[in-house]
Amino acid sequence: MNYRLFYDHVLSFDLSEVGRCILCHDPACSKACPKNVPAGDILRSLYFENYLGAAEKLGTADCMGCEAPCENACVLSSVAIPISIREILTNLNGSREQLPKRIIEEVDLSADICGIKLENPFLLSSSVVSSTYDMCRRAFEAGWAGASFKTICNFPQHEASPRFSAIRSHANSFCGFKNIEQLSDHSVEENMEIFRKLKEEFPAKVIVASIMGQNEDEWTSLAEKCEQAGASVIECNFSCPNMEASGLGVTIGQSEELIERFTRATKKGTNLPVLVKLTPNITDMVPMALAAKRCGADGISAINTINSITGVDIDTLVAQPAVQGKSIVGGYSGPAVKPIALRFISDMNGCEALKDLHLSGIGGIETWRDALEFILLGAGSVQITTAVMQYGYRIIDDLLKGLSEYMKCKGVPSLRALIGGAGSTVVDHQSIERDSIVFPVFDSERCIGCGRCYISCRDGGHQAITFDPKTRRPKLNGEKCVGCHLCRLVCRAGAIGTAKKAIRRP
Repeated sequence: MNYRLFYDHVLSFDLSEVGRCILCHDPACSKACPKNVPAGDILRSLYFENYLGAAEKLGTADCMGCEAPCENACVLSSVAIPISIREILTNLNGSREQLPKRIIEEVDLSADICGIKLENPFLLSSSVVSSTYDMCRRAFEAGWAGASFKTICNFPQHEASPRFSAIRSHANSFCGFKNIEQLSDHSVEENMEIFRKLKEEFPAKVIVASIMGQNEDEWTSLAEKCEQAGASVIECNFSCPNMEASGLGVTIGQSEELIERFTRATKKGTNLPVLVKLTPNITDMVPMALAAKRCGADGISAINTINSITGVDIDTLVAQPAVQGKSIVGGYSGPAVKPIALRFISDMNGCEALKDLHLSGIGGIETWRDALEFILLGAGSVQITTAVMQYGYRIIDDLLKGLSEYMKCKGVPSLRALIGGAGSTVVDHQSIERDSIVFPVFDSERCIGCGRCYISCRDGGHQAITFDPKTRRPKLNGEKCVGCHLCRLVCRAGAIGTAKKAIRRP
């Protein structure tokens, strides 16, 4: 069984329950297990879609018949229904035969940024998660290949409090996250000392120096200082949405002329590879990337955060986050922005004139599957912030394990072979095939009779599904069905598949 089917069908119910897990630090459920099963770690691996890693952690343990002291220890037991840990682990144990099988045993996860070797493709993106020596040290020790350090500048920062807000999913995790945070509040020399110390202690890790100047001279001097202090790569922050003055942050990324001017100035100060971090707050990123290339940029980082207002407090009538009764437009990140980020990466990967530039993908990456999607659309490395803010550096374990196991099961020995692998499948509107229909197929045994497919098709589709109140089963009317597959998307039981063959429209 392939990865998608295993996710959609075998573990669909378990993953809904796993989604309730708090993902505790030092989980009490693991400590309570008399068989020393690391239940908390297994749940976390399942949460981040690392199924083979979860099964490996479970080992030969059989939880069936256990009195489940892990559930009594669950921190949710004092305020709600505890996670059904015994059932999840029992089902995982019973699903072993349906897990994807390895074709090869060894894979190479190494990548590079313009010839600068990365142990793996995962870096911290420029933000609070990579803003001090201690934070980067702990991330490097955990297994991250490198970090784009929080943007270094010569001018003082004046932060607001609070400065974060979030849009939450039904499981209460962030699906969208807003920040109004600015740049590094350390002096340039303090940051250079951090670079020197990190480079000395972690020579194999890649330090990406994110910089922002106020004029050409500052861009040049900052790049020069960062190289001398041990940076591996320079990243020009042409995209921060939270800078007030013109000629800074996002205003640069919206102007080809400013991109050219400051890219040229940065290249003047360094021999290191230079990445340009672009803003999604534009219609088309390709012209901006071409402007950067004309002046010597070696790669593009994309995307930075999206200008946003996440909501309004309906009691105080103040937009969020509220700072003494006021708010501002800020940068939106998290899983909700991933489709937008993938689109921009795909656009640049599809431009022949940009083929020789490195693409570093950013935006909504939480799992190894998210990262893989960026890689398949052309990214040679990926950067992550919001998921680390929510779950910690520890997510690197499942990122690495999940990606490596996928490659083993697919028989792909090198990560490099995956870069751009899906790029050619994104075509223009005139090139998509529109003359056939792929019908949905109902699995009556898996169907739980909820009727969600019927409601969605009736009120949001083409009224091609009827619902029998006696049998509580849906039925397809092929004469009305247009093959939109809305029914499949809303089915929580994984009970709707697709026909093996498409039919031609009359």
